[in-house]
Amino acid sequence: MLPLVYHDDYSPELPPGHRFPMQKFRLLRDHLVASGLTTDAALLRPAICPADVLALAHDRDYIERYLSGEMGRDELRRLGLPWSPALARRTVRAVGGSLLTAELALEHGLACHLAGGTHHAHRDHASGFCIFNDLALIALSLLESGRVGRVLIFDCDVHQGDGTARILENVPDAVTVSLHCEKNFPVRKAKSDWDIDLPRGMGDAEYLAVVERTLDYLLPLYQPDLVLYDAGVDVHRDDALGLLDLTDAGLAARDRLVLDHCLGRDIPVCGVIGGGYDPDHAAVARRHASLHFAAAEAWVRHGLA
Repeated sequence: MLPLVYHDDYSPELPPGHRFPMQKFRLLRDHLVASGLTTDAALLRPAICPADVLALAHDRDYIERYLSGEMGRDELRRLGLPWSPALARRTVRAVGGSLLTAELALEHGLACHLAGGTHHAHRDHASGFCIFNDLALIALSLLESGRVGRVLIFDCDVHQGDGTARILENVPDAVTVSLHCEKNFPVRKAKSDWDIDLPRGMGDAEYLAVVERTLDYLLPLYQPDLVLYDAGVDVHRDDALGLLDLTDAGLAARDRLVLDHCLGRDIPVCGVIGGGYDPDHAAVARRHASLHFAAAEAWVRHGLA
């Protein structure tokens, strides 16, 4: 069975009306269980990520300041989330979940998280709802341990993965690829190894053609030992913070395309859900489920079962 990673810590309460849809993680789990794709008992529960592992990508002073609740008002405003012990626990649990997902992907060829993709977190500060950068941490942890020789991060969130790019800018075996809307957050872009700037309003056909061309070129060029796929759904036409025009069918086609290109070259894939924003939290959870349905199909199609 396709390895899926989740924990009940993932959806702590936020103040009523907060724009971040924190309940989407729980609702995603509920949707996948209700659909019959998995059962709650089959979901793999991660451990909390230790501070020493967080320090591979983040300054220790910043780690301690966040975990102890000593963030200043300006820092919290830049983060966009109020601090609480439950959110701090959720944060380190979810990073542990992404690390576990990557390990399972290396073992089985494919694994997916029901969270993850915190690509705006920088070495010494939070940004854009992101506290610790799970994508950078996976890359640094696996490279340092020798589990992989090269990692390629394929980030399809509508916003540029600026934190990932800056943390990994001097790590040549961690290849950062960001496909994002050029007229969107962050205003000041970082420099990824490969930045693919997409025009506002791009629809399914044009977007999928860009994804295919990019994979066709970069996968043979780098031949990575693992792809970290950030399957952000804020590219959807109804997303509250996106500016692209993908449909449900376009999302599903993108996820199939990425998985088939990687698995067809025997490259393991670790999938994380990335961004997705909608006042209707159940709707955005259903969009995120596109990754997991596509992965379950690819699991069978590529003979991983």
